Amino acid sequence: MLKKNVATGVILALMTATTASAADFKLSSTSIAEGQQLASTFVFKGFGCEGGNQSPQLSWSGAPGGTKSFAITAYDPDAPIGSGWWHWNVVNIPASQTSLELGASGEKTLPAGAVEIRNDYGVAGFGGACPPPGEVHRYIFTVHALGTEHLDLPDNASNALAGFMIGANTLATTKITAVYNR
Repeated sequence: MLKKNVATGVILALMTATTASAADFKLSSTSIAEGQQLASTFVFKGFGCEGGNQSPQLSWSGAPGGTKSFAITAYDPDAPIGSGWWHWNVVNIPASQTSLELGASGEKTLPAGAVEIRNDYGVAGFGGACPPPGEVHRYIFTVHALGTEHLDLPDNASNALAGFMIGANTLATTKITAVYNR
């Protein structure tokens, strides 16, 4: 009985430590802010939109112990297609990385080994906001702390497959939700 109580105590202590670490995981940005309208810099160029189509600057800190890599996603749950719209999906970001600069998508400034998945516009990299006119959409930028160094995804991985693999390996997440309408 004593062994069982000790084991239960150890498990609870580990769960509490993980929860505390996950609570310290924070995302910040010099480009976007919680609940604020995205600037035209982060709007898609195409589909009737005329933006700069640049990825925002992102910085994160306080990743939980055991983090071996990061993934970044940008998702619009309000897209009128029933499954939302994936604007950005980057995997295999080394655990030593704690930020991406403005416009890092598609540039040589992404860390070595990072892989950009094809977005729902059909191209690898960041695809900015471009909702139907008149509607306000949310754009959820999430950094995922992963417990694996590398997600083994095929070259043509869908966002659904990447999302599944990210979810299966996530230790903690931190988010900024911006909005946009035109």
